[in-house]
Amino acid sequence: MMAKIRILLADDHTLMREGTKEILKNEEDLEVVGEAKDGEETVSLTQKLKPDVALVDIAMPKLNGIQVTKEIKKICPSTAVLILTAYDDDEYVFALLEAGAEGYLLKNARPSELINAIRAVYAGESALHPSIARKIVEHYVSPSHKPEQPEQLTQRELEILKLAAKGLSNKEIAETLFLSVRTVQGHMSNILAKLAASSRTEAVMQGLKKHLFTLNELL
Repeated sequence: MMAKIRILLADDHTLMREGTKEILKNEEDLEVVGEAKDGEETVSLTQKLKPDVALVDIAMPKLNGIQVTKEIKKICPSTAVLILTAYDDDEYVFALLEAGAEGYLLKNARPSELINAIRAVYAGESALHPSIARKIVEHYVSPSHKPEQPEQLTQRELEILKLAAKGLSNKEIAETLFLSVRTVQGHMSNILAKLAASSRTEAVMQGLKKHLFTLNELL
C-alpha cells in the first residue's frame, strides 16, 4: 500500500479549508489528518499529529503564520511548512522563509500547483510561487556583484545549487546533469550541511544572500 503524505490544514476560513480538502481528496498519496482554525490550534495539532506537511495561512487568530512556522520548526522540525496565502508582501515572504517555511504559494495557484507543491516539500524540495521566487532573486541578486566561490562548496555542488535556485526538482537536476537522482540527493544533503540550512529553500536563500549566482545565470 502506498504511504500517504499526512497533511494538516491551517486556515481560519472554513470555506477555504473545505475547498482545499476537496482538491486533495482524490489524490491517492495525500491525506488530510487534521484541521486548525487558528495559530494556537495549529501548533497544538502539529505536536499531537506530527503531520508530514502543514499547509499554513499567514493571517490567523492568536498566532500568525510566521509565529506558527517558528513554533512548528521547534517542536516538530520534520514537518514541512507550506504557506498558502493571499499575501505576497516582501516582509511576509522573507520573514516566513527565514522562519523555516519550505514553500510559499499564493491562493490564486492552480489545484495542480498546490498538489505538486505538497509533494515537493514532502520530498525535501522547495516550492515557490513564480512571483515569490522572482522577489527573492530580485532582492538578493545583483547583476554587477561578483559572485563568491565559497571553498566549502565543490563545483558540482555549486552547479546543483544554481539549478535548484532556478526551481528544478532533484529529478530534473539529475536529467540535466546526467546523474542519478540518488547522487543529486547526496549532493543536496552536503549542500544543506555546508550552508547550515535546514531545507532546500533555505539553502537557495543562503546562496542568494552570498551572491553565489549572477542574475543572468538564473534566467
